[in-house]
Amino acid sequence: TGGMDPCYISTNGKCVLTANYTSGSVTELPLDKDGMLLGRDYLYMTQAGGPDTTRQNLPHAHCVLFNAAGTDVLISEFSADAVTRMDLATHETMRIQLPQDFGPRHIIMNHDESRAYVIGELSGDIAVIDQASDKVIQTICADKSHARGSADIRLSPDGKFLYASNRLQDDGIAIFQVNADGTLDYICYQCTGLHPRNFRITPNGKFLLVACRDSNVIQVFRRDKKDGLLYRTSSSIVLDKPVCIDFAR
Repeated sequence: TGGMDPCYISTNGKCVLTANYTSGSVTELPLDKDGMLLGRDYLYMTQAGGPDTTRQNLPHAHCVLFNAAGTDVLISEFSADAVTRMDLATHETMRIQLPQDFGPRHIIMNHDESRAYVIGELSGDIAVIDQASDKVIQTICADKSHARGSADIRLSPDGKFLYASNRLQDDGIAIFQVNADGTLDYICYQCTGLHPRNFRITPNGKFLLVACRDSNVIQVFRRDKKDGLLYRTSSSIVLDKPVCIDFAR
């Protein structure tokens, strides 16, 4: 990738983008018709400026997410407490400023892309962004322990519930209801194994799988589609330090 510690990869079928955490850069790798990588360009350089002089002292890029059309991307600037929107055709950018000490990590969008949801690793909050105005319309706490280790964020397949994982203390998943206007209401908290860095909801919405890195297990929770709650099952996958889950299609 030409960057240090790449941590996120995304594609629109025409190019591959990577967010390179330690170097703070976003790299673009064009694709040929067979899906082969054609060279490498630096697309964007994130900035620093957040108040945490230890963790935000250098630029860090944590996520780069395409819209459904593949024309725009959202970039999380961990050290600048901002999300930047870029038009890939013109490279024009729009910066969406988040609260100080937020530390934006992962980003997701709802089905019609009217809202973007950003998890703050440092603040433990979720920011809800109105994509028409590029304004933050809500921040809500996902990590009441304030352990500064929030990690992943996911929507249920029907878009009615949102989940966010927290690490370092009281490890688990915060559960929210998604309102008609895209804002969130807190429901409850489900404890998990240690260091739930990543989790996924099965495409049918019936189960949620959590990669608990420091417990060396992928926990399987049953998910109630009506109220969004999670229930432990007797199933688990023992695996040395799992950190990321995906499903084959």
